[in-house]
Amino acid sequence: MQSSDKGKLYIVGTGPGSTSYLTKRAIEAVDESDYVIGNDFYLNLIKDHLNGKEIIWSSMGKEVERARKCIELAKENIVSMVSGGDPGVYGMAGIVLEVLEHDGADIDFEVIPGVTAATAAASRIGSPLSGDFATISLSDLLTPMEIIEKRLNLAFQMGIPVSLYNPKSRGRPDNLGVALSWALKFKNPDTPVAVVKNACRDNEESRFYTLQELFDDDSYVDMHSIVIIGGDESRFMQIGEKKGIITPRGYERKYIY
Repeated sequence: MQSSDKGKLYIVGTGPGSTSYLTKRAIEAVDESDYVIGNDFYLNLIKDHLNGKEIIWSSMGKEVERARKCIELAKENIVSMVSGGDPGVYGMAGIVLEVLEHDGADIDFEVIPGVTAATAAASRIGSPLSGDFATISLSDLLTPMEIIEKRLNLAFQMGIPVSLYNPKSRGRPDNLGVALSWALKFKNPDTPVAVVKNACRDNEESRFYTLQELFDDDSYVDMHSIVIIGGDESRFMQIGEKKGIITPRGYERKYIY
């Protein structure tokens, strides 16, 4: 999309949090911008790249307000709307583009991808998402719980790994238990599961469970966690002192190694 206006809108994925995982293109976009707008939490994670910028801080739940503001500013300025992870995966790209389309402004924009939470978490525990996998958010703020349960039901029947975003919060402490109960309808109770907190940023920690163990006690899980539930072929692995989960893609059926 091209525009004759001097404004430009970047929708920037900042990845899992550590600046080590920012893409070069994300850094270039932020460096080029006059304004940077985003959720306080994600702005703080990239604060070393914000010197000399006009910063507009926003809180959780203000997504529509942020979208309107960045579009207003981008009509005459270069603006970066930052979004944790990948902006097109549970991020800001969808709402920003919806509002921009409704506004009708001819603003040049670019969506800049970032490392999303599922792949960041997977990288810390081996290779649990080697082939097909599903991601499902357990947040029912925008999606009714009955729809989430329908998706869980179908996903777990496929026998592929499932990565759960937004698994648990103070306001919805029971949604993870609901998801795990659906998993147990179709999966072996010994299915490997990992909980990764703060993947690729400070205070990172991983714990491993069987599906039944996590169902019995999910107290460790919080909103900073990603829960990865293995598929039919997933298994725990041990390499030296490192434990993890691997989901074979089928090479062992075709090659000798």
